Amino acid sequence: MKKVTILIPVYNEFNTLDKILEKVEHANFCGLEKEIILIDDYSTDGTRDLYSKYSYKILYHDYNQGKGAALRTGFNEATGDIIVIQDADLEYDPADYEQLIQLILDGKADVCYGSRLSGGKPSRSFMFHHLLGNKFLSLLTNILYGSTLTDMETCYKAFKADFIKGIQIKSNRFDFEPEITAKVLKRGARLYELPVSYYGREFSEGKKITWKDGVHAIIALVKYRFTD
Repeated sequence: MKKVTILIPVYNEFNTLDKILEKVEHANFCGLEKEIILIDDYSTDGTRDLYSKYSYKILYHDYNQGKGAALRTGFNEATGDIIVIQDADLEYDPADYEQLIQLILDGKADVCYGSRLSGGKPSRSFMFHHLLGNKFLSLLTNILYGSTLTDMETCYKAFKADFIKGIQIKSNRFDFEPEITAKVLKRGARLYELPVSYYGREFSEGKKITWKDGVHAIIALVKYRFTD
């Protein structure tokens, strides 16, 4: 039987981890066996005290390295035929897995992105500067790589494992998103987008990405257009 691996990078998500894992457990995996891997990026808020009650594979970082580094650790341990990324907050709904996974199972896609900006699903209003930033980064991606993406920065990315494991990820922080997008596009991936629900949170609710990450994303998009 084929297997899907859900990679969940975790950093200080004590208040949301139980809830998101419950949602993941009840998601539709299209009949596939599931493997859930948590990568703790040196949480200090008590999140690590929660792990003893879970039977999932837990990977630990000895110091905080960032989302990209956590996912690099997870990719190395994943054994599924399909790999899906899931943030540990509650911004995305695992009920949307099914459509992402099915496109890959049907042999139509190597990579499938869940777009928050293509319409058709519930979406909490973005902070205005975040919306502008997301649209600009997607536009820059499309200019540099000849694509038509609406939401390059989305968390929800699903990959054929044998495709993604052939790509070396160098970014440690949120610049993972532009790096992986650049590299799958340069390798000619059959990349599809589908609308997903989005329940964004504000900084007061624990959101971690800032304008500095946007600058790093621009640098990464330009850098990986001309280098590997």
